[in-house]
Amino acid sequence: MKIEKEKKITFLYILNKNERRNMRKLALNDEILLKIEKPARYIGNEVNSVMKNKNEVDIRFAMCFPDVYEIGMSHLGIQILYDMFNKREDTWCERVYSPWPDLDAIMREKQIPLFALESQDNIKDFDFLGITLQYEMCYTNVLQILDLAQMPLRAEDRGEEYPLVMGGGPCSYNPEPLAPFFDMFYIGEGETVFNQLLDEYKTYRKAGKSKKEFLERAAEIPGIYVPAFYDVEYHEDGTIDSFKPNNSHAKEKIEKQVVMDVTNTYYPTKPVVPFIKATQDRVTLEIQRGCIRGCRFCQAGMLYRPTREKDVEVLKETAKAMLESTGHEEISLSSLSSSDYSKLPELIDYLIEECSQRKVNISLPSLRIDAFSLDVMSKVQDIKKSSLTFAPEAGSQRLRDVINKGLTEEVILEGAGKAFEGGWTRVKLYFMLGLPTETEEDMKGIAHLAEAIAKRYYEIPKEQRHGKCQIVVSTSFFVPKPFTPFQWASMFRKEDYLDKAKIVKEEIKAQLNQKSIKYNYHEADVTVLEGILARGDRRVADVLEATYKKGAIFDAWSEYFRYDLWMEAFEEAGINPEFYTLRERPLDEIFPWDFISIGVTRRFLENEWKKAQQEVVTPNCKMQCSGCGAGKYKGGICIEG
Repeated sequence: MKIEKEKKITFLYILNKNERRNMRKLALNDEILLKIEKPARYIGNEVNSVMKNKNEVDIRFAMCFPDVYEIGMSHLGIQILYDMFNKREDTWCERVYSPWPDLDAIMREKQIPLFALESQDNIKDFDFLGITLQYEMCYTNVLQILDLAQMPLRAEDRGEEYPLVMGGGPCSYNPEPLAPFFDMFYIGEGETVFNQLLDEYKTYRKAGKSKKEFLERAAEIPGIYVPAFYDVEYHEDGTIDSFKPNNSHAKEKIEKQVVMDVTNTYYPTKPVVPFIKATQDRVTLEIQRGCIRGCRFCQAGMLYRPTREKDVEVLKETAKAMLESTGHEEISLSSLSSSDYSKLPELIDYLIEECSQRKVNISLPSLRIDAFSLDVMSKVQDIKKSSLTFAPEAGSQRLRDVINKGLTEEVILEGAGKAFEGGWTRVKLYFMLGLPTETEEDMKGIAHLAEAIAKRYYEIPKEQRHGKCQIVVSTSFFVPKPFTPFQWASMFRKEDYLDKAKIVKEEIKAQLNQKSIKYNYHEADVTVLEGILARGDRRVADVLEATYKKGAIFDAWSEYFRYDLWMEAFEEAGINPEFYTLRERPLDEIFPWDFISIGVTRRFLENEWKKAQQEVVTPNCKMQCSGCGAGKYKGGICIEG
């Protein structure tokens, strides 16, 4: 099936009165829908969306991604939970996304409450509002969701008549900057104890129990954190003195929940198909969870340990079912490091045969650029349109050893050379500036590596080249994240980051092949704020709320980000933002997230921090077990050990 797009969908579902008579009433009338950009973001009724009779279910769950529809519809985690919850006869899970600023303004003016896509009912009439926390710069949108739903922002102000607000996702591993706004957080993978939580909710509601009584029971369930049941005290210097439960039902440590059998767990074979083009407009096939690589800057690589593979035969069946149920024209493999999946050659061979029959493209992210990968990509990509991506992350081998990247310049140049000989002419290079121990020579090394790759292209005989090559260098600024070996590291001021980017830019201009090299860098002010929110404590919540009330939303979008509003709010709150960014933390400091256990031990992270400063490399998990602690989820023996 071919899904119609953009304006055609808008007119079909909005202007066709006969069709409208057969639909449930929309929360927005035609006049409003025709005034806003992309009305199809809000009308629901997409292919494979789930409709139920709300009078025949016991639990109504609104699943929220606090960003625009096109971003949220690309998120695999919500698709999995949406499918899982709706498999329950007693539960109806619906979706909600952040209204774009054009609709946001109209909803506030006309007092239109935020609604779910499927039923178009008010969010505040649901039992649960679950918000996935994928990126710190979406935090003001979390408050936007609560505000537009006409709910008090703070959990302590929401009575029995309001839904329970819970958070999950990678940012929930430091939930403290958002703690006052949430009733609870789910720490871990949703397929584990969510069903138990929903069953308990049914029991407590039928018994007429209060919200607090349910939260006390929920706090006893593994992986559930209830912020109101904990108190924080601070030293005079602003660091944390203690973090302790104030309720007998609350646990000292919240254990991350992990699905070990990822083959026989929930996975949607009929994902919802958006009417308009999503950011990831394709079928997503998750092939494994976790990563063996151990990059010291990478939060996902630590949070999602241990590595767990899915059975290749099940993947083949799932891929076929999803393609048949969606009509998508592309399928993508989802993994932190696809090349490490042991059955990748077999899976690729199957997909090439299956997709060629259906005229479906195959997207292969997270591949190491080696001979096998290049051979595969030559079969599945249009060479004229494709580019290859390398993520050296640092400009020198010394700094790559510091971050434990495990990628040498020799490997990069060899991969680029094979790619050029195979017909590729465009290479994307991703780096970070501001990494621990970074020197000016490391920064200049970014330009030198780009030059070496360009030079490698022009070493190919002219008659074998495919026009000019383009090397696109992109640098982001490093942000230390919780539960990484770099969680103790300091950051820099906005001006310092810009100076670093200037060094790279000037060095690129000094290269012989500068015309073949394009340079982009990330916003420095966004990086500073991301660092504050990533490692912040509960006191940051006051700043977040104040900034939102000043008008901040969609901070992840550069056209809407207002750094000045944040700095005003920090000043008014009497909080110095540099407390969260410029300090290198001592090893014995209590972090706001220390009450969470992710399996990977603090001792392991400390040792990796020390090894980084000594420029010592840790082998990947397949080469040698590093004893990180995640093996406990395998009964004491890690799958790679």
